[in-house]
Amino acid sequence: MAEGRYAEAKPLVDVLRQAPGLKLKSAFLSGLIASRTGDYASAADQFMAILANDPRQTRVRLELAQAFMALKKTASADRQLRIAQQDADLPQQVARTIRTARDTIRSGRAWRLDVNVGLAPDTNVNNATSVKSVTLLLGNAAYSADLNEDAKATSGLGATAQLSTGLRLPITAKISVLAELDANGTNYSGNQFDDFAVQSATGAEYRLTATNSVSFEGTYARRWFGGRSITQQFGARLGGQMTLGRADRLGFQIDVRRNQAFFDSGYDGWQGGVYGTFEHALTRTIVASIGPFVRREWLHENAFSSKEVGGNVGIGGELPRGFNVGASVGVSRATFDAAIPLFDLKPRLDNRAVFRATVGNRILRLHGFSPQVNWTYNRISSSLGLYSIRRSRLEVTLARYF
Repeated sequence: MAEGRYAEAKPLVDVLRQAPGLKLKSAFLSGLIASRTGDYASAADQFMAILANDPRQTRVRLELAQAFMALKKTASADRQLRIAQQDADLPQQVARTIRTARDTIRSGRAWRLDVNVGLAPDTNVNNATSVKSVTLLLGNAAYSADLNEDAKATSGLGATAQLSTGLRLPITAKISVLAELDANGTNYSGNQFDDFAVQSATGAEYRLTATNSVSFEGTYARRWFGGRSITQQFGARLGGQMTLGRADRLGFQIDVRRNQAFFDSGYDGWQGGVYGTFEHALTRTIVASIGPFVRREWLHENAFSSKEVGGNVGIGGELPRGFNVGASVGVSRATFDAAIPLFDLKPRLDNRAVFRATVGNRILRLHGFSPQVNWTYNRISSSLGLYSIRRSRLEVTLARYF
């Protein structure tokens, strides 16, 4: 192979595959032969199969990135190079080569497309309260009122799909045009609880250095529930990210939006938030993150306006035998500007928590789609029982990343 005689080497590698303890090496050599002879799709399949069983193989990951670049899958190539870059044992020359390759990717047109389809059993498809009755204040008297069935949580099984795509188009050495589109929806029997949302963003990114950048984008979002459009938002966001050495990355985002609620004008107004993210590579393929945030809503009705402070912690990455795993916990506290006198003379106070877990497998594939299971549990404990919510949602899907 060192002499480039790949046709002669291939039969020998096929024989080597049968030898005990040499399966990984022979698979790698088969991938190299495919790559060097221009069969980049087969090479990528070989390298992905190796990494699915042992994600610590940095050399294999670099070859996979090269195959992806040849296939014009620049976003996938950049992801593999970023993971490889976290290897603390990389020789300096290899590290410089990776940086150069990532710069080359950023200087070209980079796009991504992720698709996810499946089924989603949900304990609370209407996001209803978890209480059975509420207290009403009428004058100096308090009365207990039972909620009817329409106001209670309803479970259901829906067909769900998500699509996420993005484009980075360089126009100068440091400036790129950004375009993003995210859409998701769940369809239930009938349309009473069908839930669909779309969000788009367009703007520009300015690269300060090879690893640091800032971006500014205009945003638009719209949501439909029960067959009707219920909200739309216009706004803008400012973001930035900075790489700190091989293992750490820091990011921030400031997001401001104008909200229009078609179901109740009391929810019209402004929303703003500041979000931070710090990521640390625990190993070559496992990353931990923490993300504090502050949010503010200035809505038409003071009783609906609020201040929220919270944060998220998470961990995820690639494991042997083809598994991708991830888990995160988020907690926050929201205080509202004014009371709703019908329910309480004091302003509402919410304690909120959300837990997410995901498991996928890269070895099992059907027409490029791999199985993935996501579980989300939401809980809101509110000083007003009407706004206390519990919701558990499981998504069993097939995912593909282009």
